Amino acid sequence: MKKILQLEELAMFIAGFVVFYQLTIPAWWFFALILLPDIGMIGYVVNSKVGAFVYNVVHHKGLALCIYGLGVYFHLQVLQIIGIILFSHASMDRVFGYGLKYEKGFKFTHLGNIGKI
Repeated sequence: MKKILQLEELAMFIAGFVVFYQLTIPAWWFFALILLPDIGMIGYVVNSKVGAFVYNVVHHKGLALCIYGLGVYFHLQVLQIIGIILFSHASMDRVFGYGLKYEKGFKFTHLGNIGKI
């Protein structure tokens, strides 16, 4: 089952790139921006509870789709870019096993524990 989920997330990552490619900016921006959502880890400087909340908001695909949808509706390419990057980044993370976080620590995710615990 894990491999099927990883393939599904990989397909969503690729779909995000395809949608990004349709925009009027160079495709290399996709790869330049793809790690930017990891700024959401900064909440862990405060504590695990704040860290998990901030990380989960930034990595929530529903929020990413809403931002993208607003960009399409209002014809704002910057919102489309933000939505695509957030969505694609979350998919990329999940391909590698980094899921949404539980409050007890960064290594505890909805996809299982990361590393040796």
